[in-house]
Amino acid sequence: MRIVFMGTPDFAVPSLARLIADGHELCGVFTQPDKPQGRRQLLTPPPVKTLALQQGITVYQPKTLKDGAVLELLARLDPELIVVAAYGKLLPREVLEYPRLGCINAHGSLLPRWRGAAPIQWAVIAGDQITGVTIMQMDEGLDTGDMLARCETRIGERETAGELFVRLSQDAAALLGETVRRMEAGPLVGTPQDGSQSCYAHMLNKELAVIDWTKSAHAVDCLIRGLNPWPVASTTLDGARMKVYSAVPAAGSGAPGEVLEADPRRGMLVACGEGALLLGEIQASGGRRMRVNDWLRGHTVEAGVLLGG
Repeated sequence: MRIVFMGTPDFAVPSLARLIADGHELCGVFTQPDKPQGRRQLLTPPPVKTLALQQGITVYQPKTLKDGAVLELLARLDPELIVVAAYGKLLPREVLEYPRLGCINAHGSLLPRWRGAAPIQWAVIAGDQITGVTIMQMDEGLDTGDMLARCETRIGERETAGELFVRLSQDAAALLGETVRRMEAGPLVGTPQDGSQSCYAHMLNKELAVIDWTKSAHAVDCLIRGLNPWPVASTTLDGARMKVYSAVPAAGSGAPGEVLEADPRRGMLVACGEGALLLGEIQASGGRRMRVNDWLRGHTVEAGVLLGG
């Protein structure tokens, strides 16, 4: 099948690779413009662009899809189908309607739950036990199109959003490959979403990452896992910011945020609104990421100290 692929981050790479491996004609790849990254702010191509160029596929990085230039480009490419996976832009109606088979999207949740920009992270933050991938026929709404295929997976008890992200990217690729093969055989009839069951996964930010110790140990643990690897949950110790990459719920009680114990052998135990958390990996201000036990060998934290937001 003659396909235009639209995607940007690591999540989309296995899907593009699957379409290539399945022998489809990738007549073009659309991705977001290169962005500066790292401390040196070096201009860096998106992962999808890197794979496409390695495979000799022409890459397009328009700043907008809302002008006539994109339609002129699609007219030259003449795709039968547009496949989208974490592209990062809404497709206008004229683009959605251009290919003969329309546009389909691989979304990292069981729609209609977690429509929006960060479905994988929010599933972990919310403490969901089950999540998955949905392939939908795109319409003008935000992740509101009819569902063509879904697959489920259980979220691991200690699984981070980053780990789940990798697993779902592989699931998305497999489900996408299967769905495109079915579309080659004939039209697919989708299942409408129940909008009353929807919820929105808004974009992550650093304000969301501030730990509220008045919440239960379970809720704080879910937040920590859901924000790993970015933007990473954080708290303050003696007024200095400290990132928390991992923690484990444990027995204990005290004022929310109170350090109940801080010992290099046993670690740092912090009280929550309900229960307590034994911190795992942290990154203190100006330091590097390390196990809290190792950090405590060079730093003293008195029991009774309060961690802040």
